[in-house]
Amino acid sequence: MSSITTGNDEQYSDSHKLAARGRLNREYTIAETGWFPWVAGQLPLKSGDRVLDIGCGPAWFWASVAPELPDDLHLTLADLSPGMLQEGLDRCHALAFANVTGQQADATALPFEDGTFDTVVAMHMLYHVADQAQAIAEMHRVLKPGGHLAVTTNGANNMRGMYELTTVFGSPPYDPAGAAFGYETAGRLMQAQFGNVTMTEHPAHMRITEPEDVFLALTSYPPGDRASEEELAAFRAAISEAFRTGGGVLEVGKETGLFVSRKAG
Repeated sequence: MSSITTGNDEQYSDSHKLAARGRLNREYTIAETGWFPWVAGQLPLKSGDRVLDIGCGPAWFWASVAPELPDDLHLTLADLSPGMLQEGLDRCHALAFANVTGQQADATALPFEDGTFDTVVAMHMLYHVADQAQAIAEMHRVLKPGGHLAVTTNGANNMRGMYELTTVFGSPPYDPAGAAFGYETAGRLMQAQFGNVTMTEHPAHMRITEPEDVFLALTSYPPGDRASEEELAAFRAAISEAFRTGGGVLEVGKETGLFVSRKAG
């Protein structure tokens, strides 16, 4: 079954499809601290560090948190998609980093020397990678001794109340990202490679008030983005019923976590 975790060339040639899902999370997540600032506050960064962001996408994260980061970071952006990479570079070159460079890269064969980076970040991207253990091994390789890998991903029950609506497309009633690389897999693979891992979950939930944003987000990837008119009509009906039952809102829980491992040194 096609899903958000497949068809990367089409899904991520640029940020257009990703933007619909980003909007849903940005506009309707309720949390004491927003996702990007929360992650930034836990990254083990210090002034002058060399940082690699694998699967950087359009670099929304760095643009959002740059003013709160330590000074003089040397940021390297890497993505398999040249379109995403260029968007990220365009966005970050104007920000207050010591320097920003970019490299098109496959996470399972990183084009960097051993021990190059103080911190490697892989945010919500490992569920797109077929050989996740190899990717984590590559991230370990390019870290300096004592360096850190920070990975974010979703749990199996993330936004389940929303993903249950996609069964009209024949999709399972859960987050495909959490199924492909969820909490258990992230913890197990990082522990196996590094010998240590800590996990923290972002305390948040969603209160969605606009049905159309649910429709746009869940039809931004397969199979929703290639559904028939009949399936789309059934999907709209399912969304309408969910909002009716919820009194005009759709309340869903979130499971989104940060995993950090340290390379022995």
